[in-house]
Amino acid sequence: MKIAGCVACLWLGASIAPAQTFDVTSTVTVARKDQTKPANTDHSNVVVWLKSVTPSTTAAAPAAQAKLEIRQTHKRFEPHLLAVPVGSTVWFPNLDPFFHNVFSLYDGNRFDLGLYEAGATHSARFDRPGVCFIFCNIHPEMSAVVVVVDGPYAVSNREGRISIPHVAPGRYQLYAWHERARALSQPLPVTITPESLVLPPLTLIDSGELIAPHKNKYGLDYPTPPSGRIYK
Repeated sequence: MKIAGCVACLWLGASIAPAQTFDVTSTVTVARKDQTKPANTDHSNVVVWLKSVTPSTTAAAPAAQAKLEIRQTHKRFEPHLLAVPVGSTVWFPNLDPFFHNVFSLYDGNRFDLGLYEAGATHSARFDRPGVCFIFCNIHPEMSAVVVVVDGPYAVSNREGRISIPHVAPGRYQLYAWHERARALSQPLPVTITPESLVLPPLTLIDSGELIAPHKNKYGLDYPTPPSGRIYK
């Protein structure tokens, strides 16, 4: 009975052991649309993520990460690009000596943090996957992007290298997004196994276009900034 009990314990332990995960790598190229210009040497800020199509594949618990922030400083959002998992909360501290009003109307992640002063911080929760453009209702030149993903992900460095951590073996759809580049025409099917951890190289075409001029949170043109130091 004692031996049988030990065997049962071993079987139970094996059945609840977490699935093994791996780091998956790839390279991405952001190619210039105009072939007559010198080749692009900066392939950073491409968000690459995997969405499982294997019902039995369970996502690994995400590693602990620092508090997610997009700071408002010198009338800029820093960082300009942030990739986050679905369900993340992002904080928007105001480090400028004047007021800001952070808002977004995109991809179901609509929010308006209202007018808040220097030293204050407000937050927004991102519960739906998608690309969320963020603006300030006072300063039309301010913009940021939060890419909300529903699978393991990574952001490319200047050389175009990526390493996606904590990927369980299985079948996935591979997505890639860059602010100035045309997205993949359709997701690329890939299969991850312990013997196949290098994804196909990706190429995106840089259109050279950034976010177009936008309206304020009321859908109107930005008014002439009022006089007074609090708004700058």
